Parts: sequence; structure tokens; C-alpha cells
Amino acid sequence: MAHADRETSELLEQARQGDPKAVGDLLDHFRNRLRRMVALRMDRRLQGRIDASDVIQETYLEASSRLAEYLREPTMPFYIWLRFLTGQRLAMLHRHHLGIQARDAGREVSLYKGALPEATSAALAAQLVGRFTSPSVAAVRAEMKIRLQEALNSMDSMDREVLALRHFEQLSNAETAEVLGLKPPAACNRYVRALERLKAILTDMPGGAEELWR
Repeated sequence: MAHADRETSELLEQARQGDPKAVGDLLDHFRNRLRRMVALRMDRRLQGRIDASDVIQETYLEASSRLAEYLREPTMPFYIWLRFLTGQRLAMLHRHHLGIQARDAGREVSLYKGALPEATSAALAAQLVGRFTSPSVAAVRAEMKIRLQEALNSMDSMDREVLALRHFEQLSNAETAEVLGLKPPAACNRYVRALERLKAILTDMPGGAEELWR
């Protein structure tokens, strides 16, 4: 992470000096991380209608036009800023395509001055089930997904969000704390508790569901 931070700082400085290549490199550097975020938070009814690459490309156009503004007053780490813009774009697409239904299926998490689509229990369950390819599990995949979703619904929404940020989006503890407005120790403690809770849920489920976490 330290190396990545240095690379980002160097690219930001080059962009500040007016290097157009640095701007492109800076944005491309985070493409895979943003793709994971969009895949996790896009309403499943929009999959097939909207491609994650299109969401990211539109975000990059906005980020390019606002980069000078960010560089003058960077109020948050660059990746968190990019992620915020991406989340805003995704929330806008949810409202445009789903209208009032977006409030029910794509609940939003208030962060900063906007809102991002929530990582729902359905999305997290799909991610977990999708990790396992054993024939014995594949045969009961649909039932397991329903059970996982019900179990995740029993968790506190903040715990689900911490799991989404740390485990699925692969944010660092510092980034997670920044996103949620928590102190790093509090974010770490919250993640440990949520992780223990989810592991207990999986262990108690029939069919070897705990294997999904490994």
C-alpha cells in the first residue's frame, strides 16, 4: 500500500504540473478497484442494460474535468474521491432507470455530501456463492444463496457495509475509516466483529457453507 500511495502521489504531482499522460495513468491505475465496487453495488435489474465499463468511463470524464478543482483542495484521498464520483454516477443511473423502485432495491448509504448504492445482502450473497464451484454446492446454489441472504439480513447494515468495503472492495482499514467517517481503530474493530459474525453464520449453515469464505 505504501508503494501504491507513492505512485499515486507522484502521478498527482505530474498531473498538477500539467502532464496529460499522468492524468490518464492516474485514472487507469484505479480502474479494477472501481470495477469491483460497481459490480458489487449495481442493482441486478440493470445488469445487461448498463456495463460497469460505461459507468467508469463516464466517471473518468467527470473526474478529468474536475481534477484541477480536486488538486487545489484535496479534501480526501484521491481514490476515495474517484470512488465517491463513481458512486454518485451509479446512484444517478439507478434513479434514472428504476425511478422510485430504486429506493426499495438499491438503498443508499449516506457518505460525504451524497449517497452511494448500498451493498445489499443479495449482492453479498451472490458474491459468496459465486466463489464456490464444487458440484456438491452448485446443486444447491439457489437455496444456499437464499439462506445466505436471510442470514446477512440479520446483520447490522453497518456491519454489512464494512464487510463490503474491506472484504469485497478490498479497501484498506484507513480507506474504510475515511469512507464511513470513523476513526481507524473503530473501523478495524467493526470489521473484526462483522467478520466473526459472518463466519459464525456460515459455519452454522448446512451444506458446508463455511467453505465459501475461504
